[in-house]
Amino acid sequence: MIDIPEKHKTIFKTIGEAADSLDQRVFVVGGYVRDYYLQNRDSETKDIDFVTVGSGIQLAKKVAEKLNTSTISLFKQFGTAQVKYGDMDLEFVGARKESYRRNSRKPIVEDGTLEDDQLRRDLTINALSWCLNPDSFGVLHDPFEGIQDLQNEIIRTPIDPEKTFDDDPLRMMRAVRFATQLDFSIEDETMNAIKKMAPRLSIISKERIIDELNKIVMAPTPSIGFALLMKSNLLNQFFPEMVNLKGIDEKKGQRHKDNFWHTLKVLDNTAEVSENLWLRWAAIMHDIAKPVTKKFIKGTGWTFHGHDAVGAKWVPRIFRRLGLPLDERMRYVKKLVRLHLRPIALVSDEVSDSAVRRLIYEAGDEIDDLMTLCRADITSKNEWRVQKYLQNFDRVEKKIEEVEEKDRIRKWKNPIGGEEIMETLDVEPGPIVGEVKETIKNAILDGEIANNHDEAYQYLLQIKDQFLKKKD
Repeated sequence: MIDIPEKHKTIFKTIGEAADSLDQRVFVVGGYVRDYYLQNRDSETKDIDFVTVGSGIQLAKKVAEKLNTSTISLFKQFGTAQVKYGDMDLEFVGARKESYRRNSRKPIVEDGTLEDDQLRRDLTINALSWCLNPDSFGVLHDPFEGIQDLQNEIIRTPIDPEKTFDDDPLRMMRAVRFATQLDFSIEDETMNAIKKMAPRLSIISKERIIDELNKIVMAPTPSIGFALLMKSNLLNQFFPEMVNLKGIDEKKGQRHKDNFWHTLKVLDNTAEVSENLWLRWAAIMHDIAKPVTKKFIKGTGWTFHGHDAVGAKWVPRIFRRLGLPLDERMRYVKKLVRLHLRPIALVSDEVSDSAVRRLIYEAGDEIDDLMTLCRADITSKNEWRVQKYLQNFDRVEKKIEEVEEKDRIRKWKNPIGGEEIMETLDVEPGPIVGEVKETIKNAILDGEIANNHDEAYQYLLQIKDQFLKKKD
């Protein structure tokens, strides 16, 4: 018997009484119970799952009636129902047992007992439940020693892991995700089963895989998850480009760093300072093209020239294959990958305002995130080198601030519009208008003229004749 938190006790008692009135048993299951033990009896979970031995839809209707709420959604095809009450989503389902066909993760579902329902759970720590009926209110059901696994910080399946993962291969991703979020270890037998069953992930949709992967990316220390994905051979099933980062080549006594582990360190550094999912994806992708651009040059050593440009070109293709969005979020990642080497090139005392203006212009509103990524990219174990690089970036950021204060380039728009160019040159719409705008833009970015309409217009009058000659 446990002491259910006061903020949910009244609701849970109402649910138990509703079940009793229908002669059904009801249990709160899964994440809510797990988080209660993890978070020292104060779960913040707002999505709460309930299993009843009987009709979940019938119980949901009775609960909604007793709670005096009409916000109820019925999913008859799946035998589930959701009751919205305050800021909580209460989901009800009838206990069931499942069987699977080899080529599908969609189960054949039959009515079952609580024990049947717990047997189909993915992990022991997710198979915990409390009874809510008045005669057994708060009694814990823990058939697979999930409490002990929580205490020992172990991820393990309730039954034979090979069968668990064969039935629903997405459970392999979930095992890694929970290990990452909770910083738990995956038990050896479970890990060996994942390694063996990894190719079964091919029957899972990319949408479900990326949903789990993004939860790993957003974990406090995402490198834990990617290291497990690599160890288990899951990563190779959907992200071979990242697998290819791993390894070190040596030639003439010179070695390069392992770019897989470097990438994970950059990702963790980024995660320490930002909750931005897409900035974290930029960290994952920033060196993705290093394997194909790697060369050994005598007298220089290992180089990766152009990996920024090639990596940026790869971003849309990889996003498409993984099921990530192909909108402004993809373009944001692509931009940061393309520009991630640019700030380090500006550390010289003699760096021109023009070079800084061009970086600000190209990065736009992402300039601050770009600098965050660049700082995260410092992964040397030599503390002196780390401090030197950080001081260099301090200087770059100061220079960016000074130039932006003076020239206002970040949200730059050409002070001369197309209509004004056509009127001044007496030309029709066409390539000349674009060429003139580009010339004015370069003059401003190079510091030849100030970023205002008057100087830009005077400059237009100066270059007018050279473009009119082209027209003729």
